[in-house]
Amino acid sequence: MKIGIDARMYSSRFTGIGRYNHELIKNLLKIDQTNQYVVFLNKNEFPKFKIRDTQKVKKVLADCKHYSWKEQTEFLKILNKEKLDLMHFTHFNAPIFYKKPFVMTIHDLTLSFFPGKKMTSFIHRMAYQLTIRSNTKRAKHIIAVSKNTKKDLTSLLKIRPEKITVIYEGTDPKFKTLSEKHKKQVIQKYGLSNSFLLYTGVWRNHKNVVGLIKAFARLRQDKKYKGDLVITGKRDKAYNEVAETVNKLNLKENVKFVGLVPENDLISLYNAASVYVFPSFYEGFGLPPLEAMACGTPVAASNTSCIPEVCGKENAIFFNPYDLEEMTKKISKLLKDKQLQGKLVQNGFKRIQDFSWEKMAKETLEVYNKSIASLERRA
Repeated sequence: MKIGIDARMYSSRFTGIGRYNHELIKNLLKIDQTNQYVVFLNKNEFPKFKIRDTQKVKKVLADCKHYSWKEQTEFLKILNKEKLDLMHFTHFNAPIFYKKPFVMTIHDLTLSFFPGKKMTSFIHRMAYQLTIRSNTKRAKHIIAVSKNTKKDLTSLLKIRPEKITVIYEGTDPKFKTLSEKHKKQVIQKYGLSNSFLLYTGVWRNHKNVVGLIKAFARLRQDKKYKGDLVITGKRDKAYNEVAETVNKLNLKENVKFVGLVPENDLISLYNAASVYVFPSFYEGFGLPPLEAMACGTPVAASNTSCIPEVCGKENAIFFNPYDLEEMTKKISKLLKDKQLQGKLVQNGFKRIQDFSWEKMAKETLEVYNKSIASLERRA
């Protein structure tokens, strides 16, 4: 088969869907000795993507921004030119007039539940609804990254359950426990206290970063907790309320915005953190808690959407993200209870064994094979 993979979100930073693309392609090329792959890349990643076997892999420049007319027109021409047996769109964005067989990965339906502050015009909302409904309906098969995402697809978009396969993401072996030396180095580099809570990710509404900051303020009342809150991620001007909340609550000295950190520093931060907090209202999968577990850090997380499914109910302490008092109490309990910390850390090490990028690639290849087989039977 000649299989195309939409890797326009492929990123050297390997976050979110970029990481998914990176791991999918890397592992497919490792396990699949039969098929030929065509990888569609943006202009930034195109020169960085190195190919060892030109008979097996071809890279194609597809510098067509998501949510754009160029995506619907020029990308369509590029795809048709390749004459693929099967295309894999790794996000719901795809040309709605692409007629050849394709499968699609749906990571979440965040925009349906939490539209956020970007692309909120009537036109953008209509374009989103048209694209996701049309493409999920036309796809030969859909990959959902969690049972919760599958549930959302069936209930919100009325997709038949048998058309959806749940394939979990994986954890990178780079995320592991480090020595005390590494922990001290990252604490010194970013000027942190020896005890701190850690949040990693973007600042959008559904991530509930403001709620986390408010819970942290409650933790510090009466000097009950003297540590820091460390927040990674790029500052987003559309979500000024994050920084504004810090200023309003007089927490500028204790909330550390460290920006987009290198991956090695991120792993060290996971290791050095006293507790990793994942306060989201909604997630499609939720990789950061698993990365924290791999680094031997206890996790406090929301009890919503897929998060208990991914973390496992015995491997983290859960709270209602809409209840600041409960969030504060649960984080405080975990900070104080060394026995509970030890239990969650050991359980976390076991939990991450259930997630593998190679396993994800093998199961994805099975979806490709079944999709082509079903087409051949119809022919």
